[in-house]
Amino acid sequence: MNIDLLDDNPYLLLTPGPLSTSKRVKVAMLKDWCTWDSEYNDLVQNIRRRLVSLATRRTEDYSSVLMQGSGSFSVESVIGSAIGPGGKLLVMTNGAYGQRIAQMAAVLGIDTLVLDSGEVSLPNLAKLEETLKADSAITHVAMVHCETTTGMLNPIQEAGAIVKAYNKTFIVDAMSSFGGVPLDMAELGIDYLISSANKCIQGVPGFGFVIARIDQLQSCKGQARSLSLDLYDQWNHMEQNGGKWRFTSPTHTVRAFYEALLELEEEGGVAARHTRYLTNQQTLVKGMRAIGYETLLSDGMQSPIITSFYYPDDPSFTFETFYKQLKEQGFVIYPGKISNADTFRIGNIGEIAEADMKRLIAAVGRVERSVKSHT
Repeated sequence: MNIDLLDDNPYLLLTPGPLSTSKRVKVAMLKDWCTWDSEYNDLVQNIRRRLVSLATRRTEDYSSVLMQGSGSFSVESVIGSAIGPGGKLLVMTNGAYGQRIAQMAAVLGIDTLVLDSGEVSLPNLAKLEETLKADSAITHVAMVHCETTTGMLNPIQEAGAIVKAYNKTFIVDAMSSFGGVPLDMAELGIDYLISSANKCIQGVPGFGFVIARIDQLQSCKGQARSLSLDLYDQWNHMEQNGGKWRFTSPTHTVRAFYEALLELEEEGGVAARHTRYLTNQQTLVKGMRAIGYETLLSDGMQSPIITSFYYPDDPSFTFETFYKQLKEQGFVIYPGKISNADTFRIGNIGEIAEADMKRLIAAVGRVERSVKSHT
């Protein structure tokens, strides 16, 4: 195989993941691995340690566990394993991924209360405190950090302070933020943090991971509502067997993820990556607004991960045509996901830089001029 062909991607993925990855990450997948081999399992252990170090400075209190499947598999493993019989979950929602947590809990037969703030509002923290004060049966609170339905960055610091004031377990879906937004689990009171290989770490799809307090992981023993998604058994098996997964692991994806972790470290860590993503997002918004596009969210609510834009005020506009025209120029964007407005989304993460955002803006400008010349 000609390795140089790995550079010949016809477009950039401006999406919330999967996303555009480096040649270095792709090349890492060219070697086959045996899941029983100590070299491979040592690699898994290295990854687990690195994840904890990225998540908190209090590394002695936390551990990590990798789980096959998409990020939602890891979310469901936490929901189905961490909440024991008699437990009650409070889910703060303001988008599709918070609602997905509530749906998982319902399918698993877990007593669940949902506080829904709508799709374009921040979570109601006063309501959170009021609810925790009124309902002592609640044992766990779950929240999405970056709600990619809109691109909103939710206030996990403020929410965590309230959750801990009432001595509840705090579960954070940091799928689209971990590795791209600085945080410390211990400082934020996060008991379980969940993310995925193909997001801000800039790996490829195939597994998710959970970083959690060790005492919380130990308390999950015997509580899982699924064999494959048993969080305690997966963690304990890796602990007792030097990084060995219970069932067949996505070896190529794991090796690529390790390479992506090295890239993150060499870039300057999470703070440096956050700066790059933020520059991408700000460049994107400035350019799109100059052309005439409006953002769905105000700047104060916006994450550096993905941005939602309203359709232009043009009855002839269709997302399908717009998508196709941009793809022909080397950019793949995302459709909108909210229910009460016509929007599309553009991601700012992955192996992309400010120059790529400027090229995108130029491409959108060409599409706009082409449309106007035909009207």
